Amino acid sequence: MKKLLVLALLAFAAPAFAGGSADAGQKKSAVCAACHGQDGNTPTGPDFPRLAGQYEDYLLRALTDYKIGARKNPIMAGQVSNLSTQDLADLAAYFASLKGPLHTIR
Repeated sequence: MKKLLVLALLAFAAPAFAGGSADAGQKKSAVCAACHGQDGNTPTGPDFPRLAGQYEDYLLRALTDYKIGARKNPIMAGQVSNLSTQDLADLAAYFASLKGPLHTIR
């Protein structure tokens, strides 16, 4: 029951957390580069998604879902388990600020 309450609160609160700091997110993103690339455009293939240029709210939702277990991936769950809500917002802001492969289409 407690987990369900936390999920419900996060679902409604996540949009309020958007607007993290891209500068702070860049500093926190070093560990992400191993799988997602230094610039968020993964060089390692389709097993690791490109983060650069994704919408900030999408990235925040995805990171939050990994943290609360709504998305199942043991690697990502481990990576975000000790991150705060602000850390997640900062990472989302950083990767959203980068140019992705479809950036010119927006």
